[in-house]
Amino acid sequence: MKIEDLLVRRAVGSDAAEAAEIWLRSYAAALPYVRRAHTDDRVRAWFRELLVPHRETWVATAGTSAVAVMVLDGEELDQLYVDPPWRGRGVGDRLVDLAKRRSPAGLELWTFQVNAPARRFYERHGFVAAEHTDGSRNEEREPDVRYVWTPEAP
Repeated sequence: MKIEDLLVRRAVGSDAAEAAEIWLRSYAAALPYVRRAHTDDRVRAWFRELLVPHRETWVATAGTSAVAVMVLDGEELDQLYVDPPWRGRGVGDRLVDLAKRRSPAGLELWTFQVNAPARRFYERHGFVAAEHTDGSRNEEREPDVRYVWTPEAP
């Protein structure tokens, strides 16, 4: 399937389980050495009870299957996870472009310092590291970095 054939749409309740599984697989693949703060079941409940019903949650679908999930919370790009087999195929690019359109005044996000591929991805999309922490403020206690994207002046 081509990237042009992907459908990006707002998630609905029936997407929560699949979105959670994408998150779990992607986290495990990208961050195998980072301690997870919550069990798989707690992550599934988080998607089902909070993210999909109460946050601006988007899914990218290929046919009948979701292949990526993104959660926006105001000007924060809160979650962006692409199913591992779909990485490097432009899915994340499409979601970041959507996030920028949804928040044209700017965006911010957090990622772990050890997640070099994510950091390169966000930097390629114009995000700039604005703050590095020791991880004491996140549940995983993992050093992280806050990125900021500000649109260019016309």
